[in-house]
Amino acid sequence: MSMEGAAWSSLYRLSHSKDQKSFSRDTVRRTFAFAAPYKAKITVFVLLSVVTAALAVATPVLAGQVVDAIVAKTGIELVAWLAVVIALVAIADAGLSMVTRWISSGLGEDIILDLRTAVFDHVQKMPIAFFMRTRTGALVSRLNNDVIGAQRAFAGTLSGVVSNVVALILTLIVMLNTSWQVTLLALLMLPIFLLPARRMGSRLADLRRETANHNSAMSTQMTERFSAPGATLVKLFGRPADESREFKLRAQRVRDIGIKTAVMQWVFVTALTLVSALALALVYGLGGFYAIIGQLEPGDVVTLALLLTRLYAPLTALANARVEISSALVSFERVFEVLDLKPLITEKDDAGTVPPGPVSVEFKDVRFAYPSAEKVSLASLEEVATLDARGGDEVLHGISFRVEPGQTLALVGSSGAGKSTMAQLLARLYDVDSGSVELSGIDVRDLSFEALRGTIGMVTQDGHLFHETIRSNLLLARPEASDAEIWDVLRRARLEELIKSLPDGLDTMVGERGYRLSGGERQRMTIARLLLGHPRVVILDEATAALDSTNEAAVQAALTEALAGRTAVVIAHRLSTVRSADRILVVEGGRIVEQGTHAQLLALEGRYAELYRTQFLSDATVAS
Repeated sequence: MSMEGAAWSSLYRLSHSKDQKSFSRDTVRRTFAFAAPYKAKITVFVLLSVVTAALAVATPVLAGQVVDAIVAKTGIELVAWLAVVIALVAIADAGLSMVTRWISSGLGEDIILDLRTAVFDHVQKMPIAFFMRTRTGALVSRLNNDVIGAQRAFAGTLSGVVSNVVALILTLIVMLNTSWQVTLLALLMLPIFLLPARRMGSRLADLRRETANHNSAMSTQMTERFSAPGATLVKLFGRPADESREFKLRAQRVRDIGIKTAVMQWVFVTALTLVSALALALVYGLGGFYAIIGQLEPGDVVTLALLLTRLYAPLTALANARVEISSALVSFERVFEVLDLKPLITEKDDAGTVPPGPVSVEFKDVRFAYPSAEKVSLASLEEVATLDARGGDEVLHGISFRVEPGQTLALVGSSGAGKSTMAQLLARLYDVDSGSVELSGIDVRDLSFEALRGTIGMVTQDGHLFHETIRSNLLLARPEASDAEIWDVLRRARLEELIKSLPDGLDTMVGERGYRLSGGERQRMTIARLLLGHPRVVILDEATAALDSTNEAAVQAALTEALAGRTAVVIAHRLSTVRSADRILVVEGGRIVEQGTHAQLLALEGRYAELYRTQFLSDATVAS
């Protein structure tokens, strides 16, 4: 590495460093434990780095011997042999460098794969409450930036420290053995090289952090405004000019920082290149003086000059090694922070299955409180200083009911009464605090996840779809389903004609969150997906709440098909959709206050009758 290269390397490390802090022994231990499967590869990697460092020092020594041979006129044969040896060293160095790079890249990518897979798999086990609190961008950053930062510890820092230590020791030995006077003077110039690097690096790090903050803000603005709902909101309120102005201000600041950073970098590198030139001049001047008075050979001067860069480069790299190690440990610590979050919903080792045939549903004295933030989230993932301390208040108070196989149970009541919470407990998106939720007499906590997902199908109000093809979205329910089965459920969901009219048919992309489809079409897609999964228990959580009367009729027809012969739990604000239910539960304040058929509840003249009359009058007013 040249002196200019060392300057750029030093500046980069310092300006990209994170805030340094002390780390627990556990973090360091877990970091090395993560690399345990790759001990053999790391050992070979380190040994090759040592050999490569030794070869790098050998070339200047051989070059000095060539000069001495030329000056002494010892013969062409010696010069030729030395040239051949230098060539062989260069070839060996190039070959070993390629192998080392290959091992380094493989090791780094292996670490990335393991870390990303571990984090991704762990995050998938987290409860819904985790995703409701966490900023998606912060979570994705753990899978990208922090994992890559951790990878550098093995792909770069490890080899760098080993090879630089070896190179520094060998270089110092050779230089001190050649001329300790010149070597000591060269070392005295080291502070001139390092101190400006740290001061300038700190200023550049501040500028980079500011740039990163502005870029993050612009990225957030673009992500939110370029989504279908965000773009609609901006257009509806007529704010494009204001949005453009806000974006431009941030972009201009990034531009100004970029110009300032570029100028500072070039001033810094130019100054340090000047220092390197002065150091080289010192070697040639002082070394030449000693050569003239006979205390050094001419080849020694050349050797010292060539070794100079191999002295400064590893010294600056090792001086900044703590910064690199700290940065890597920060990344590992942030990854471990996610991995240490305990999933609230876990599968038992001896988890069972649901018996074949129709399934009953039963809640037995169920009590439940949503978990507090400290149980399901991290302040850093929510991008807040401290987690919200609220939570833990009971929202369901002793809920008990039973749905016989093949029956339909409707849950009605005010918003926030606990209806959706009951549906989420049945699907085991949360676990009860006390009591039990049972399928055919088996507690859902005793069932395997596979058995539970194969038994229960759920349609929610938002009808969420992935930005994938129609086929891919449907196959989430049953990946092995054939096209014939897909077309069958589309027909039953009243979507067959629509999908056939599309140019790409089943391969049509539905857009982000399915926004290329209408609200009714999205809901029918989720119903088709449910039908494809053949669930024995169906949960409908406000499946028609956001639809107009035309779409509601189409979706209701599809729902009738979906409920046929299945045990069903239906949540609806529109009471007209639940009148045919076998039983209706009226839920208020986390308690069942009434239950019976539609006719029985009307006759009671209680809360259900009040809700029904209020909605009937509201619908009549809208109709008039």
